[in-house]
Amino acid sequence: MASSDDTEITLGTGKLLVLFFGLVAICALFFALGYSLGRKSEPALASAAAPVMAPTSANTSKANGGSAAPPMTFYKAVEQKEASSDLTPPADAKTDTTAAASAGTSATTPQAAAVDPTTTLPATPYFVQVAAVSKEEDAQALVDALKKKDYPAFVAAQSASDKLFRVQLGPFAELKDAEAMRTRLVGDGYSPMLKK
Repeated sequence: MASSDDTEITLGTGKLLVLFFGLVAICALFFALGYSLGRKSEPALASAAAPVMAPTSANTSKANGGSAAPPMTFYKAVEQKEASSDLTPPADAKTDTTAAASAGTSATTPQAAAVDPTTTLPATPYFVQVAAVSKEEDAQALVDALKKKDYPAFVAAQSASDKLFRVQLGPFAELKDAEAMRTRLVGDGYSPMLKK
């Protein structure tokens, strides 16, 4: 049988530290090179992307009467997002829902039962809160986007100590109605919560 000659290498603490910090220095060098190359190529990327973004800004400036468009906020972006054809009901189903809501009767689907927030509130109403934002424009944009999707949305009255604008749906007399509306909102991609 042939025996193998294994060699064992032992390094002292000092040699291990030199090896470790040497590897850290090499990694730092490569990071610095990548960072500097990335910083130098950023203007080239920005100039290459400028022709792509220019037509969209020209269209928005024409729509806004020739002035430069302000930056979009999150809720305005949500409002302008195209609705999926899978989520929108057929046109005749919308007219049935609208006719039933204007007649004061509930529609065939439990999700379409909208309650007008100006009516008399139940003894213990439930609300579904979609968001609490610091800008009134964002709150109103979210309300408009929700109303386009046939949600009974409104901006709740602001208290003196609170500086947030709360976008809510309701009021709902029954907890199960509020929970059904919350489930529908979750299905549409929102993160709502129930409030009493």
